Amino acid sequence: MKDYLVKATAFNHQVRAYAVHTTEMVDEAVRRHRAWPTASAALGRAMTAGSMMGAMLKGDDKLTIKIEGHGPMGPIIVDSNSSGDTRGYAHNLQIHFDLNDNGKLDVARAVGTEGTLSVVKDLGMRDMFTGNVPIVSGELGDDFTYYFANSEQLPSSVGLGVLVNPDNSVKAAGGFIIQVLPDAEEEYVAHLEQQIQQMPPVSKLIEHGKTPEEILHIILGEEVNVLDTQPVQFSCQCSKERVENAIISLGTDELQDMIEKDGGAETTCHFCNEVYHLDVDDLERLKERTSEIENRS
Repeated sequence: MKDYLVKATAFNHQVRAYAVHTTEMVDEAVRRHRAWPTASAALGRAMTAGSMMGAMLKGDDKLTIKIEGHGPMGPIIVDSNSSGDTRGYAHNLQIHFDLNDNGKLDVARAVGTEGTLSVVKDLGMRDMFTGNVPIVSGELGDDFTYYFANSEQLPSSVGLGVLVNPDNSVKAAGGFIIQVLPDAEEEYVAHLEQQIQQMPPVSKLIEHGKTPEEILHIILGEEVNVLDTQPVQFSCQCSKERVENAIISLGTDELQDMIEKDGGAETTCHFCNEVYHLDVDDLERLKERTSEIENRS
């Protein structure tokens, strides 16, 4: 199944819902970063949440999620936008532990349980919207649930799941966000709570071939009103041109130092692990451009 996301409403538009299949997207990130299983699950859950939160935006809006739980993974960073483009990384993705007491990958141990989850939204205005909440469990589903309730004052339930194969590839990944809008009737809220408590883990549903629409039907019954579907994918905005612009900003003296001492330059993108190499000819060309800019200023 290709990765995609579903936006829907239910119960006379009193509930807003998102569900997403992210197996290919997460597997791409895991492969690029050579992540180990526990770290893969943590990064995959964060990216899955980011893809759904990005779908809540409009136009060219984008957001950045930062999860700092002070665990051995270090901070997790996820970028996403309204077009379904998502990328993510953590400072240490070579992390794996024994299964936790529930027989699942111990994401909380990798992420840490003391710190903050922050979301910065770039909505194309002068000031960015920033929301911060303390991490409550480190399992991430609970933490995003807490974020929506406290930072955006929107009661929500967030389910996130990642299953990892023995060869460290991703077997299944996806999630859902169910949001109860103001003045929703109590009977609907009670129904949702019961369904979510009784349903299997979302990763198991995806492993068994359930689509995002079917996952929403499991939670919401037959009341699902699908508004839109869209693809989601791992996508990084890095490029050699951006790397060159960053190097130009260092100035001619620094560029000359690279030419004489290093005989070139190499940099790696944090998000996608793409390596960019510039040889002496590249640096000489960039030094000429830098000199022209400096002479004009």
